[in-house]
Amino acid sequence: MQLWTLRIPTTQRVTRGVPTQSVGTINPHNPEDPMPALSTYQTPILADWVDYNGHLRDAFYLLIFSYATDAFMDRIGLACDDRDASGHSLFTLEAHINYLHEVKLDEEVEVRTQIVAHDSKRVQLYHSLYKTGGEQELAASEQMLLHVDLAAGPKAAPFSEQSLHALAALIEAQHDQPTPRYTGRVIGLPGKA
Repeated sequence: MQLWTLRIPTTQRVTRGVPTQSVGTINPHNPEDPMPALSTYQTPILADWVDYNGHLRDAFYLLIFSYATDAFMDRIGLACDDRDASGHSLFTLEAHINYLHEVKLDEEVEVRTQIVAHDSKRVQLYHSLYKTGGEQELAASEQMLLHVDLAAGPKAAPFSEQSLHALAALIEAQHDQPTPRYTGRVIGLPGKA
């Protein structure tokens, strides 16, 4: 499979998609209804990403959510240039994906990101996948990310003041968002422990 990489002004490297730059954007279908505070990534579904069942291959859901995490990092002061200068980054500790509805070839999709919680070193995110401009959640990914100092190990490190302020501002912008539906879930058969 061939991957195309393009350079965008934010210095973030993305593959076949673009991070979105909106915070608190307005839903073009209903200007009175604001969209979630953080729309982080948009992309068409490409032929290479579709499996033998005719829908998005499971691995590419995670790829799309990963690019949304990259765009989120840009928003909290951990863009590519910031990471290079500080030696700090985010590592994914855990990720869960819920596949809710099929996603087909050539559909335009977007990821909307919500901060569930954070402390001095970790942030818990909820990414949800939608058709661009749509209201039906197609997939969801809950992720726990750890802030790390790459030069020191890598090893866990507190967020910078800049990142903490950015997290606080995003949380404030999202204060009216409903609690995500697919957080805190575990995998297991009913009645089996």
